[in-house]
Amino acid sequence: MSQNTIYRHTLNFGGRTWTLWGGADGLCRLSFQHDTEETAKAWLDRYAPGSGVTDDKRPFEEWGAIRLLEDYFAGRQPDFRELPFDVRGTEFQREVWTALGDIPYGAVITYAELAGRIGRPGAMRAVGAANGRNPLPGFFPCHRVIGANGTLTGYAGGLRLKQELLELEGIAHVAAAGHERFAF
Repeated sequence: MSQNTIYRHTLNFGGRTWTLWGGADGLCRLSFQHDTEETAKAWLDRYAPGSGVTDDKRPFEEWGAIRLLEDYFAGRQPDFRELPFDVRGTEFQREVWTALGDIPYGAVITYAELAGRIGRPGAMRAVGAANGRNPLPGFFPCHRVIGANGTLTGYAGGLRLKQELLELEGIAHVAAAGHERFAF
């Protein structure tokens, strides 16, 4: 695989399109169907400047990403931590995103709990902002983070998708009365 190539492959799960993006070292992005070409270009310009985009599903098959997503959407509990990741963000963001991977399937935690887990108990807002910039939702399950009042709070794919993902994992007790603050 070329260092200057970003691979892309689009799949359909749950009636939605999901686009996998990967570099030479692994997965670097998962985008939802509402992602526009402008959003994708802005991400590429910031995190992979000078890279070309090639539509190719082979890297994602080789890494096992497609199989694990199929398992997830079939209601099984895949361990996404076995995948190779090429995470692009600040050190703090990467710390938050890595901690997301430790939230068990079928469980939720609050932003305060997540901040505590990374040793920064007062950084709830910064953790929330990092969550909102998560380039690999699902793989780093930011949908499992909820508000301190037990409600859904922002999700890049929208609160409806967040609730659907939680319900897929058997979590039905989270109230839908959240806000779309981080939706984009």
